[in-house]
Amino acid sequence: MFVVRQCFCRIVCLVLLVLTNTFAYAAEVCDAVIYGGTCSGIFAAIELVNRGNSVILIEPTNHIGGMTASGLGWVDVCDPKLLGKRTMDFFHRVWMHYEQPNAWIFEEKRMIQGQFMHAPPAQTLWVFEPHVAERVFLDMLQEAGVEVLYNERLDRQHGVDKVNNQIKKITMESGRSFVGHVFIDASYEGDLMAASGISYAIGREANSLYGETQNGIHYNVRRSELPQRGGLDPYVIPKDPNSGLLPRIEAMTQEEEGEGDFRVQAYNYRMCLTDVPENKVDILKPENYQELDYEIVFRALALGMPWNRFFKLDLLPNRKTDSNNSSGVSTDFVGMSYNYVESSYEERSRIALAHKNWQLGLLWTLQNHPRIPQKIRARLQKWGLAKDEFVDNGHWPYQLYIREGRRLLGEYITTENTLLQPDLVPDPIAFCTYAMDSHGVRYVVGSDQFLMIDGAFYKSLSQPGRISYRSIVPKQEQCENLFVLMCLSASHVAYGSMRMEPVFMTIGEHAGIAASIAIDRAIAVQHVPYQNIVERF
Repeated sequence: MFVVRQCFCRIVCLVLLVLTNTFAYAAEVCDAVIYGGTCSGIFAAIELVNRGNSVILIEPTNHIGGMTASGLGWVDVCDPKLLGKRTMDFFHRVWMHYEQPNAWIFEEKRMIQGQFMHAPPAQTLWVFEPHVAERVFLDMLQEAGVEVLYNERLDRQHGVDKVNNQIKKITMESGRSFVGHVFIDASYEGDLMAASGISYAIGREANSLYGETQNGIHYNVRRSELPQRGGLDPYVIPKDPNSGLLPRIEAMTQEEEGEGDFRVQAYNYRMCLTDVPENKVDILKPENYQELDYEIVFRALALGMPWNRFFKLDLLPNRKTDSNNSSGVSTDFVGMSYNYVESSYEERSRIALAHKNWQLGLLWTLQNHPRIPQKIRARLQKWGLAKDEFVDNGHWPYQLYIREGRRLLGEYITTENTLLQPDLVPDPIAFCTYAMDSHGVRYVVGSDQFLMIDGAFYKSLSQPGRISYRSIVPKQEQCENLFVLMCLSASHVAYGSMRMEPVFMTIGEHAGIAASIAIDRAIAVQHVPYQNIVERF
């Protein structure tokens, strides 16, 4: 039945094109429509075009590249031999850029060692500035001839037209609409998936659901997240519960370890800082700054938290940093990400702005507040935003780091157990080698009346975990022509290992191959022969 429907697909496309001519925009027709200009969407688009398919790549903002081009330049790569060919080409192009003498503006060329680089291949570089990553992506797209449409957001309420279990057309808020044979959701939020009526999960499953050990509510497992000398008092007036709790700290909970809930791990921005005076923009005090918001910082310092645990200074070329979260009291805006993905676009903007203000306020506090020891202030005052990065966004990263949002409930759900037992997955399209990892989910008051963190865990893999092709396709009865790349089908625990940008790149290129096969053979995405998708795995 699917083959018959697909045989008439081009006729349906033409009919839709004629019918929409009376509106502001005629439906634009192509073989594949990709929503989300992330690294995964970019590589899927390039694969499709290189295989002779027409593609439209839709990016809701005015910049492509996702986190790879938005501050995440200190890349988690454990074993490059398990990455896709196009992914390796990206890192080779980064290496070629930094081989040029004029690439080094603010320091002399130097050897850079990225993290988790076990025997890296020659002529690849895994640490880079944000604008370099975006430039490499743009070059790759231009060479392939991929059309990118910027600033087009999906109409999440009425923007997906489905007939039976196939998407026929998607429509943006602007009124532009796109008809295709195959659709790909490459967004961090999974908006196209959700608007298409596909089943998904948000939050943490109970350990009992999939027989896991790290899922669900998870109290204070990483004690290194908080100061070791005594406990951090959570009350506005220390030792006085009647004074109320400090901001973002929740009351003692009766929930048991391992129970499921709706909460997701913390988000932040990967800040790009520099200590080069001529390229530095000073950190200003946010307009809505409230000292009480940073009481947790003052108390952590008083308990012996080292100054370098409040944010990282991992060096990129040209004396810039990828400054990520570094402890339980750091750049993560713990407890403030739960509602992000299900919120309206406007509310998402407000949540993102609150994250930005938290981080700018944290930096300003550490650099200027009189309650911060002078020695620490002096050490940190030399750092500011990089003037030549994110130049049209106030030198602040474009993309909020959505570490986890929606997760597809697809043909196959990757879990803690399937990552630890790779033989259970006969059809891998990518491998994850990073530990199963979650940042803190919330601050709560513990039974000892001190601050406790719920949600942080870190469980290493003894061998590479396999990501099944079936993890990026919905159940066939829900949709036959959709791929979901960033919000793929996994439990909360497994997703913590899979959510690395090079893994998303590799998934994207193999999804592009699979999509091309589905288009050319007029078959459901669930029926693409695995042996035709991958060459190396």
